[in-house]
Amino acid sequence: MTSTASGNGYRFAAEPIAGGGTPTAHWREWIRSLPTLDLSDCPALVVVAPHPDDETLGFGATASLLHSRGVDVTVVSVTDGGGSVPGLSAVERQWLERERRDELRSATAILGLPEPVALGLPDGDVAALEDELTARLVDVVAAGPAGTWCAATWRGDGHPDHEAVGRSAAAAVAQTGAVLLEFPVWMWHWAKPADEAVPWHRMSAAPRDEAAAARKQRAAAAYESQLAPYRAGADVVLPPFVLQRLFAVGEMVIR
Repeated sequence: MTSTASGNGYRFAAEPIAGGGTPTAHWREWIRSLPTLDLSDCPALVVVAPHPDDETLGFGATASLLHSRGVDVTVVSVTDGGGSVPGLSAVERQWLERERRDELRSATAILGLPEPVALGLPDGDVAALEDELTARLVDVVAAGPAGTWCAATWRGDGHPDHEAVGRSAAAAVAQTGAVLLEFPVWMWHWAKPADEAVPWHRMSAAPRDEAAAARKQRAAAAYESQLAPYRAGADVVLPPFVLQRLFAVGEMVIR
């Protein structure tokens, strides 16, 4: 997760998250009405994460569950996440990027997933490289069987990199005949139940598996650079209330 201003006016991560967002309790009743995603339709899965940690927070439990059932899963991390802490020198940013790559490998290993594909695009500037990203995603998705699922951050998530990744994934799917699933991450912070900006009629809930959910929580804990101040005076990128809300609502997709 990293930040700057989107169509719905929200921007996160390179600046502290304002307030606590929509309380978890407001979501509990709402999401119970959503249909359940049928995982038996998935022949293979590509998870496209804008930053290291989005793969875990947005779709980690489902990816882990599918892989445990014998489904091939590929994680693509688009950026190295160096923009999550503002004000770093060039050398400090390189250290952070290296640390987040290590955290990514640790998190995916905890989820039981293969070594991730790290594209290394600049954090915070994915929109300027959408054509390049689309071409690279086409190669990854086309390597899978017909009907491969491509799960990426939602195009309306309220974060520039998340939305750019969603657009590139949609373009890649259009070229390959894969199946697009978009998962919200920051939407749970700024939206409200029945919010007209969210296409609820196309949303479904991934089945909850307790073992996979536990692996997700352990994997999220691997992102130590995001869970505590990176240096004296820095803000925490992922405050506890953000993680608690994401764990509580589970994993949803817009299809």
